[in-house]
Amino acid sequence: MDDALRVSVLSEALPYIQRFAGRRIVVKYGGAAMAHAELQSAVFRDLALLRSVGVQPVVVHGGGPEINHWLNRLEIAPEFRDGLRVTDPATMDVVEMVLVGRVNKQIVNGLNRLGAKAVGLSGSDGSLVEARAWGDGSHGMVGDVAKINPDVLEPLIERGYVPVISSVAANIDGVAHNINADTVAGEVAAALEAEKLILLTDTPGILRNREDPGSLIRLIKLSEARQLIDEGVVAGGMTPKTECCIRALAQGVSAAHIVDGRVAHALLLEVFTDAGIGTMVVGRS
Repeated sequence: MDDALRVSVLSEALPYIQRFAGRRIVVKYGGAAMAHAELQSAVFRDLALLRSVGVQPVVVHGGGPEINHWLNRLEIAPEFRDGLRVTDPATMDVVEMVLVGRVNKQIVNGLNRLGAKAVGLSGSDGSLVEARAWGDGSHGMVGDVAKINPDVLEPLIERGYVPVISSVAANIDGVAHNINADTVAGEVAAALEAEKLILLTDTPGILRNREDPGSLIRLIKLSEARQLIDEGVVAGGMTPKTECCIRALAQGVSAAHIVDGRVAHALLLEVFTDAGIGTMVVGRS
């Protein structure tokens, strides 16, 4: 990159840095961006830079591949039904150990190494997330979000820390549940009145034609997103992500983004450039 281009990039970023300084952005971190070392490093650097220019990022993460790895090592067969992990007590023990004790701390350590002052939490800490059984309970300890208590996050954010939240939380009886990280991120964003919710995925965003990456929808209104689900344009694994964005916007989040985490520095490209790289869903035009 020549000097003129470097200056142009910085100049383009300036109004966005000024606009979002002091604002909260909730990032759901997962997929390829978590699995590949170079992409992982890029995400950590993006988050550290966001924090250093005054943005207040909050990270929510899953860790499906890591969970599968440890289930296989322990000779526990992973089971999925309707796209969800069936979570019996033995599986839940592994989920909790991997997400809370391993993946969470890897992210925290990576951010701390870059000076981002990260603090690791699970949904159970400070009753941050209260879980309830998902659906009819046939998936075992798979949970949904019953309630968010953002009070535990507020003092951390205000003092410059980056909360890193694993998507494990207890129900009212103290029983741990495995909750979809997109869902937790959306509800945390709503509870914090975040400026943005950003979901890092393994797709370019919402496509009009699922076979054509060139059909990416850059900007879409809430009503149009609902219509694309009804029409079947949004289907499969993109449906819960889009529904997550819709719920967050309906609860007051200003904008929700579905971004390709396979692209290095996707966060900065989406937040600090005019074009962005993914799909932005807004409540109004």
